Amino acid sequence: MSQLFDFLFGQYADYNPIDVWLEIIAVIFGFLSVWYSKQNKIWVFPTGMISTAIFVYLLLKWELLGDMMINGYYFIMSVYGWYIWTRKVDATHVTPISRTTPKEKKQSVTIFVATLVFVYAVYTVFDKWTSWTAYVDTVTTAIFFVGMWLMAKRKIENWIYWIIGDIISVPLYFYKGFTFTSFQYLLFTFIAIAGYLAWKKHLHNNPSTL
Repeated sequence: MSQLFDFLFGQYADYNPIDVWLEIIAVIFGFLSVWYSKQNKIWVFPTGMISTAIFVYLLLKWELLGDMMINGYYFIMSVYGWYIWTRKVDATHVTPISRTTPKEKKQSVTIFVATLVFVYAVYTVFDKWTSWTAYVDTVTTAIFFVGMWLMAKRKIENWIYWIIGDIISVPLYFYKGFTFTSFQYLLFTFIAIAGYLAWKKHLHNNPSTL
């Protein structure tokens, strides 16, 4: 049992206890954010902002620029999403769940490619191409950028991007030594699948929003 514990959490032995607790708190609020998103509740954004703000601080401290940029972007898009989700499209209705339009699909591809180029440039400037994880970070950053943009616009396809990105992130964060965050993404994977099914059911029951 002790060997398993050391395997999972041994890397935290050299960490500042405050940073460990901050990571745990960020994980809890991150879990709440994804859960509220599944439930189609506006609380997805304030809880997500708390989580991402903490992670921006920790990831900057740990010099994980790609991950830090993801969370910084999440924070900004949470503000945007909060506005979109509460904006009324008429006198009584707010922005509904819907599917992406052909134009939004093209925009998603543009965001994905632009993010790859941007992260590549940042990693090159700061000389961060020191591990294979940097290349994976570049791809996951692009995936999550698109997913967050689609979630802010209340598009059901956001869940597909989250599922793909979460699956990649589980072993990636464990390899980096962030076990709690790895567990978070494992939970995120299951919640994202449930979220997609829940939003799909909502669309089926509300065909006027298709």
